[in-house]
Amino acid sequence: MMGAPGGPPPDLSKAELVDYTVVDGEPAVRLKLKDGSTIEVKLIIMNILRAGNDPVTGVPFYVVQSAPMVRLLDYPKELRKSPAKPGDKDAKALPGFA
Repeated sequence: MMGAPGGPPPDLSKAELVDYTVVDGEPAVRLKLKDGSTIEVKLIIMNILRAGNDPVTGVPFYVVQSAPMVRLLDYPKELRKSPAKPGDKDAKALPGFA
């Protein structure tokens, strides 16, 4: 989204959904982690909204609703653990993910 830093956010109550086409592929970033794993991160575009114009420059405001998609490509075999059995509790697991 463009706009003056620290300026008021655009009014999304009157924002218009803008259709789009992908012009130059859907790039993904591959990252090598310090633990030896390789992940791929891709940004999934959900919606693009035009939310008015900047009052100073007249340039249109765009809001992009997106979500990251993370995929594990490779990992060192020593990082793999045995699958948990039903009812097992992992003390280090995040709530809701055990």
